[in-house]
Amino acid sequence: MLREALRGQRLPFFVLYLYGPGGVGKTSLLGEYASMCAELGVESRIIDGRNVDPSPEAFLVALQQAMGLAVAENPLDAIASRSDRIVLLIDIYENLATCDDWLWREFLPQLPENALVVIASRQPPSPTWRANPGWSSILYVLSPRDLDPAESRDYLRLRRVPESQHQAVLDVTFGHPLALSLVADAIAQRGDIEFAPEATPGVVKALLEQFVQKVPGPAHRSSLEACSLVRVMTESLLAAMLRNDEVHDIFDWLRNLSFIEFRRGGLSLHDQAREALAADLRWRNPDWYAELTRRARDYYLAHLENAPEQTQQRLLLDYIYLHRGNAVVRPYFEWRTSGSMLTDGMRLADLPTRLAMVAEHEGRKFARLADFWFTNQPESVLIIGNSQGEAIGFLMALDLRPAGPADLDADPALRRGKRYLDLHAPLRPGERDTFFSFWMAKDTYQDVSPIQSLISVHIVRYVLTTPEVAFTFIPCAKPDFWLPIFTYTEMSRLPEVDFEVGGCAYGVYRHDWRVTPPVIWLAHLAERETAAGLEVAPSRGKSLIVLGQAEFGKAVRDALRLLPYPDRLLGGPLLRSRLVVTEVGHDSTEAERVQKLTELVCKSAESLRASARTEKFIRALDLTYLHPAATQEAAARSTM
Repeated sequence: MLREALRGQRLPFFVLYLYGPGGVGKTSLLGEYASMCAELGVESRIIDGRNVDPSPEAFLVALQQAMGLAVAENPLDAIASRSDRIVLLIDIYENLATCDDWLWREFLPQLPENALVVIASRQPPSPTWRANPGWSSILYVLSPRDLDPAESRDYLRLRRVPESQHQAVLDVTFGHPLALSLVADAIAQRGDIEFAPEATPGVVKALLEQFVQKVPGPAHRSSLEACSLVRVMTESLLAAMLRNDEVHDIFDWLRNLSFIEFRRGGLSLHDQAREALAADLRWRNPDWYAELTRRARDYYLAHLENAPEQTQQRLLLDYIYLHRGNAVVRPYFEWRTSGSMLTDGMRLADLPTRLAMVAEHEGRKFARLADFWFTNQPESVLIIGNSQGEAIGFLMALDLRPAGPADLDADPALRRGKRYLDLHAPLRPGERDTFFSFWMAKDTYQDVSPIQSLISVHIVRYVLTTPEVAFTFIPCAKPDFWLPIFTYTEMSRLPEVDFEVGGCAYGVYRHDWRVTPPVIWLAHLAERETAAGLEVAPSRGKSLIVLGQAEFGKAVRDALRLLPYPDRLLGGPLLRSRLVVTEVGHDSTEAERVQKLTELVCKSAESLRASARTEKFIRALDLTYLHPAATQEAAARSTM
């Protein structure tokens, strides 16, 4: 673009303003401009803002020296006396911020039409100058961006980085030019290196020096570290993560940084700045990394329960984002989902689109089955639409409870799911089991995509907000592909429920929420949140035990027999039953659970005194277990 401008008879603009975060390539681009000017026979002079005091006088002296003028010569007069073109290149312009008003009001207007000024800065030009009618016609603003994946791979090939490492490099650098260059340098210097940010702290440090050259104080540094861990930062979230209610000034400081982007709902770090800061923090201070993550997680959960549906969706997306650093989770989520929205409930006009999706991806036989369920359980459908109101995906959470024999005969998926529950995990009164029979994106089906990510968010929201959900099934067209992430989230593969419809086979995953309720499940995920490797960290928390009727009866009899000996109750199944745990909490000790179990048994026994018909039973329990008689014969005499 600049080459064509310099070749023209008249300059199409007189100020080219480049802005972008550190390391994006602005200085390199100015170097290319200087080389190009030499090639075209155009004189160019460069002023480095790092070497100039931010005052008009110092700037003019720097320009005088760059042009090779004598001390008495005025650089503006020297430029005005020229007949040929000259290009002035001003780098690191953000260091000259206090000269900004003078430069635009006095210096630039004095330049003749044969002078072109190129400014490179981390900050965009002031809105005052961009909106000024006099400047808008002669000012061209350009913001260099990161390399796209194809360009990044081309660069890595030119730098002889092994193809096997390209994806790992792209996952961390996001095509950021300086990051790519530093990683290529590190691999060139150590040919055997397997790139990972934790293994190359020197690279991360160099990136951080570009992004965070100087911060006002420790609180500002902590605010940047907090930003690196979350998807979107708000003032209230920042206050929670820093444990400081007075963060207004710090938040304003953040919003003016060159590598901060404005997103719907808050501020977001430039991807490369985020990864560099997060990797450095994780390597340098893993305890603080974990603490900031915990504070963000607590904030999201505290606001989740009573939030509107759309807010819940955003909070859960933010919650899941905390797991993005885990190598298991990263490949299964598309974090950029701003172009989609959720619309709850089935709309009649969406029916043909839903059926067309199912027919295209799962066949006509499955489409007929979907039509049946769309008609019979329309409230179970969640539509995903874009900003234009077009349906681009959907999820169906079928409730198995109202399904009759004819429904089960027609649907092999539900039939197998119901049979499994009846044999292995029968529901109790009021409990609900759900089969997520249909979930897909219009164009990408069940592949990783923004729509699939929103579907995952809604499944989590459903589990957290649906009363008495006991069991969930999730069928997958590619069950092996989803095995790592479902293992991470404690969804077990269930081959005995796999099914086939119209020649298409599906594998099924399940979770028993009575064994691992949502609150314990979230605690387990929190333990894995900051795990760095592919291995799923074992959970320290114990799940609940779900007992059948016969097992429960035996456990109660055993508890009655051991009631006088509390130490012998330790480790019993009732201590991990919902009956006890919901009374004392999931974080309770075994001793606290023994005490609560004893109270519940005694309270239940005492309830027998309310009826004359059952009063003899309480006497038997009292003498045999609660306050046992010396001998069985004495107990028998007392009950007669």
